[in-house]
Amino acid sequence: MANDIFIVEVLRFAQDQLREKSFLRYIALLGAVLAAMSASPAAAQTSGALEGKRVVMIIADQGFRDEELREPRTLLDRHGAMVTVASASGEKSRGMLGMEVEPDVRLSSIKASDYDAVVFIGGIGARNYWDDPTALALARDAGNSGKVVGAICIAPVILANAGLLKGKKATVWGSERGRLRQAGAKVSEADVEVDGKFVTASGPSAAEAFGRALVRALKGR
Repeated sequence: MANDIFIVEVLRFAQDQLREKSFLRYIALLGAVLAAMSASPAAAQTSGALEGKRVVMIIADQGFRDEELREPRTLLDRHGAMVTVASASGEKSRGMLGMEVEPDVRLSSIKASDYDAVVFIGGIGARNYWDDPTALALARDAGNSGKVVGAICIAPVILANAGLLKGKKATVWGSERGRLRQAGAKVSEADVEVDGKFVTASGPSAAEAFGRALVRALKGR
């Protein structure tokens, strides 16, 4: 935070110097800003810490929640992960807020062994995966083989129905907490819960925090 304030103040001073036509001072100050930015947390977030890690994000054919895909994917991309998007049909998907996505592969072609993390994205359309044999088998295979398994919004119900959340701390969209409790989960109202390699989040407002938790889980911490 202090570093960010320093950058802002130096930029303001540099602008003053430019208005006064002090070009040499302006160039020197810009150099200081660039050096500070390279040491800032924002710069660190764009590292290749997840280079070589493969993540598959599963969305509904229609009605996935836009930011629950966009924000975690952006963070994963920035850290160097290879992200694949899958859906049941493999055809163009439309989010609840209008985002359009061309999935890379069909859900039926996904093997948990090919990925380091399997992530289920929420939105109203995720209901179609609650009892889908292919989705449940993928979640179960990923969980039982020690992969990072993530789910946000109503998608944690998929993990619950796959038998993965018994005795685990988990969160979910408020209306579905009862389903997780019935499956034996230790349900909280937190934005994000991490229990071992299981990462769950409560909904759209937790999308960015969910992404950060996935990055940490893939780093092994």
